[in-house]
Amino acid sequence: MSVALKLENLSKTFEVGKRLFREPKARVHAVRPVTLDVEEGETLGIVGESGCGKSTLARLLVGLLPPSEGLIEINGAKLDNADPAEFGKKIQYVFQDPISSLNPRKTIRQVMEAPLRHLHKMDKAARDARISEIFASVNLREEFLERYPHEFSGGQAQRIGIARALAADARILILDEPVSALDVSVQAQVLNLLERLKGELGLTYLFISHDLAVVEAISTRVAVLYFGTLVELGAAEDIFRAPRHPYTKLLASSAPVVGRPLVNPEGKATDLPDPLNPPPGCAFAARCPKATEICRKAPPKLEAVEGGTQKAACYHPLSEGEQIFG
Repeated sequence: MSVALKLENLSKTFEVGKRLFREPKARVHAVRPVTLDVEEGETLGIVGESGCGKSTLARLLVGLLPPSEGLIEINGAKLDNADPAEFGKKIQYVFQDPISSLNPRKTIRQVMEAPLRHLHKMDKAARDARISEIFASVNLREEFLERYPHEFSGGQAQRIGIARALAADARILILDEPVSALDVSVQAQVLNLLERLKGELGLTYLFISHDLAVVEAISTRVAVLYFGTLVELGAAEDIFRAPRHPYTKLLASSAPVVGRPLVNPEGKATDLPDPLNPPPGCAFAARCPKATEICRKAPPKLEAVEGGTQKAACYHPLSEGEQIFG
């Protein structure tokens, strides 16, 4: 299977306290160098707690933020100096809050026509035919086209957001918490729709979520981010059955379950490190029961774990079934 999306040492640094003609007071590394291949037709789940860099990474991939370093390739074509129109034809973004992502002053028809007019230069007849085709694929009635975003429920608005992404004819979709704002029953409908569209249209998904149950159900592989760093990567079934990085284990153990207290390791830090004063070694060391002196000296590299299928950035990866929390 060919590679749809390739990231090579992709990173993003924000300058803090910058003033005219003066150096910034500090720099925050929101995404540290990430190297990753995403195969055509797969769903890569991206997980991690708030502040870990998930959404910043997503915005880098669709061109909403320029990378500080590194390269992005789609089907072998580098996107560093790409025409924005060509960029938009290859990869699109589905936002977490579907209603706020739609222009409230425009009808849904106008929203849908924008990528067809600007990216594909379609005339009105071609646009109308394409919109009808897309609306049928996401189970929306064409009468909705003359309405405004505020007239729709969350589930309907998310279908419209998906339809808008499909209108660009992109084959890679970045799904940023696409069901977190929806009721559980509506979540299932949208997830089933995404799975059907993936099979029918040959799509590739990067699915960002804090909901591990949803990620486990929909993903082919899972990438775990912590403090802007990729700390574990592997097949979804292996990641959830036998996580190898202590942070992945903490995430799984902390998922809310009725009757089970949330994990809070005694004597360990519970917050992310200070981004303005990052630790010199592994960023998770202060929270990790297995941390030793080497963990505090230099950050570990993402490497294959002996006896497993995953890669983990850890000097002391977990053995299968090892319990360290709870």
